[in-house]
Amino acid sequence: MTKYIEKQAATIDEAVQLALDELQMDRDSVSVEVLEKGKSGFFGIGAVPARVRVSYEESTPESEAKDFVDGLLQRMGIQGEAFPSVKEDGQIILDIRGEDMGAVIGRRGDTLDAIQYLTSLTINRGKEEHIRIAIDTEGYRAKREESLQRLARKMAGKVLKYRKNMTLEPMNPYERRIIHATLQDYKGVTTYSTGTEPNRRVVVAMERGARPQRSGGYRSRTPRPRRNDAE
Repeated sequence: MTKYIEKQAATIDEAVQLALDELQMDRDSVSVEVLEKGKSGFFGIGAVPARVRVSYEESTPESEAKDFVDGLLQRMGIQGEAFPSVKEDGQIILDIRGEDMGAVIGRRGDTLDAIQYLTSLTINRGKEEHIRIAIDTEGYRAKREESLQRLARKMAGKVLKYRKNMTLEPMNPYERRIIHATLQDYKGVTTYSTGTEPNRRVVVAMERGARPQRSGGYRSRTPRPRRNDAE
């Protein structure tokens, strides 16, 4: 958001400096419009002060996040740009657009997660209220979530068929939560996490008391709340 202040002094330079001192900004960060050049008058008689309007961009969390990500992409040698938006709950969404987005995503989204983590650390430094940051590119997050949901249901089916626990590949907390959420109402199975970061995994297991149904599936004898280990 562009804002401005107006200042006057004996000269244009002095008026500009008054504005910079008040804003605590440098000359390269503002735009200056001369409203009145000013006149010194004759022995001070008829003098008119110089007046300037100094415009500047007010910093917001989303603009800070964009600047940080754009700078990070530049240092990574990636031609891309972050486009920010803000959800109603205050979460900042940054959509990175460019040609070589595979390098931004990385293996199973590892690079994208790292960019999101670093951006969150930077934007929240010194702030009392935590600002949630989400970074995506080419709809990767939605595609990954759908893939994990399919994987979760597939593993649950195998658990019920073979009556054997299935341990998934290491996942980050966000991806583990997707697995837990997908199977929280899946009859006959339960989920929990095991191991330590960064190799923490989700285990899909037979629910205690599950027994075969005529259809070949399983159901729990005694319904109970789903057990999801703390992430």
